[in-house]
Amino acid sequence: MKVSQRIDALRKRMREENIDMYYIPSNDFHNSEYVGSFFKCREFISGFDGSAGSVIITMEEAGLWTDGRYFIQAGQQLKGSGITLYKSGVEGVPKIKDYIINNLSDGQVFGFDGRTVPALWAEEISEELLEKGADINSGLDLVGDIWQDRPALESNPVMLLDICYAGETREVKLARIRKYMKKYGADYHIITTLDDIAWILNIRGSDIHCNPVVLSYLVIGIEDATLFANRRAFGREVLDALGKAGVLTRDYNDIYSCARELLPGSKVLLDKNTVNHAVVDSIPPEVKVLDLVNPSLLWKAVKNNTELQNIKKAHIKDGVAVTKFIYWIKKNIGKVHMTETSVAEKLEQFRSIGEHYMGPSFDTIAGFGSHGAIVHYCADKNSDAVIEPDNLLLVDTGGHYLEGTTDITRTILTGGSATDEQKKFYTAVLRGNLNLCDAHFLYGCSGAALDYIARKPLWDMGCDYSHGTGHGVGYFLNVHEGPNSFRFHILPYPGENAALEEGMVTSDEPGIYIEGRFGIRLENLILCVKREKTPYGQFMGFEPLTFVPFDKELIDRELMDAKEQKLLDDYHKKVYENLSPYLDSEEQQWLADACTM
Repeated sequence: MKVSQRIDALRKRMREENIDMYYIPSNDFHNSEYVGSFFKCREFISGFDGSAGSVIITMEEAGLWTDGRYFIQAGQQLKGSGITLYKSGVEGVPKIKDYIINNLSDGQVFGFDGRTVPALWAEEISEELLEKGADINSGLDLVGDIWQDRPALESNPVMLLDICYAGETREVKLARIRKYMKKYGADYHIITTLDDIAWILNIRGSDIHCNPVVLSYLVIGIEDATLFANRRAFGREVLDALGKAGVLTRDYNDIYSCARELLPGSKVLLDKNTVNHAVVDSIPPEVKVLDLVNPSLLWKAVKNNTELQNIKKAHIKDGVAVTKFIYWIKKNIGKVHMTETSVAEKLEQFRSIGEHYMGPSFDTIAGFGSHGAIVHYCADKNSDAVIEPDNLLLVDTGGHYLEGTTDITRTILTGGSATDEQKKFYTAVLRGNLNLCDAHFLYGCSGAALDYIARKPLWDMGCDYSHGTGHGVGYFLNVHEGPNSFRFHILPYPGENAALEEGMVTSDEPGIYIEGRFGIRLENLILCVKREKTPYGQFMGFEPLTFVPFDKELIDRELMDAKEQKLLDDYHKKVYENLSPYLDSEEQQWLADACTM
């Protein structure tokens, strides 16, 4: 069925249910960034398969909103669909909430599946629509009604994460949460974010591609806790370990009956920015809801000493794999047939040799030439470009190890000589990367205050990139993790503007994208650390976790000041010291040359 036919079928269901406008977000029931196959309703209805975007369908119009990472991709994938692309954040483009409010009138009905939207979003839009005389219907999964071959809910085996990796037992984490609950007089704490649940209970799974999480909800009481999941995914060892910690298991969909059964007069702590509307709507009005950010959001982001030691080991293993890969590219370009998908597979071979490697942390982005300008490009059989000499190959990649999660981007010159333009842009991006890692700041700063450091070399040139400069990274968990980030736009959600704390891991990834020609992005993960304390307060800084050489053939040192040149030389010295013991003699010799300018 073509996209236009799917939209026609959806409109038929809308007429049957008296719905004038229907909203289809990218979310699953847990507000996850990436979702399992069962939840890809927005992709099914639109044909756009990027990770972020929302669709609005009316009887006359269809529109898709997405951010700057996907403007090019969405434009290509929506051709001929009849769906209008709305570029979020671009001047003159209405925000999706404004579009909804402005295009519904008295007596009309706005529909959505309440399990797929955060409670706060639903409450805010409902209030505004009711003021206009419009109504909502949040109990409809209309896409599910027309999706005849919809995949089943994911339910893969659950594993325990040993204390030698987690560094803290589930019993200790639950006790910390209960202490927090008592501070606010809460009787229950409902958690629906999958990475928080995995972190709290020291479990991992594979219910979302490249995200080691388990489809589940968690309700923590003062004395016990209940995990709502597919119990067939839990082996006896896992059930025993959870039971020992006072965690019972119930069926996944029982979360709604549990919410309805909360005792009148009790208090429940939850985050309306993450818990879905259907869960909150099930809570009786006699129960007081305490709308607070999950305490586990910050605790999870601040890695403990065990996690930090392991993370450093993971990055050495990953650095070896990526460095071997770059050496292989440089050595074989023009001699061995390479395509975007084949080089991604080759990198996976290098990475899989590493001890305790658990799989990719996201699908490798290998964009050659003009494809490198598509920020979240994903090669397929139709777009799979041949890698040839004399151009740029952008590779954004990462891995999960029992010791931690990695995320790295390198842009590689595939032989020949770089142009002055390529060097100019590459060097500007490199300067931004190095200067951000070298930032020295007073405690209390969020990433919004530091984002400018990475963008300045490009802003000085009148250029920019339409994505954040950095995101938090989980411990053998989601590669994108709040609340730490680098972005100059202040987000309205308080959990995303946290001060940078000692022990937080954040990506440092400025870039530049010249549509139709090439893209450049350079990404390291960096660790927030304490520096000196003065009468003015505690100062902070960063240390690199990622150790892989930058491509010296693309660097123009004359465009760097003396401090930046020293930062580069010091970084390359650490790269060689950390990686050379794990390379053969030829690779060592190449690395020594790659790290010397």
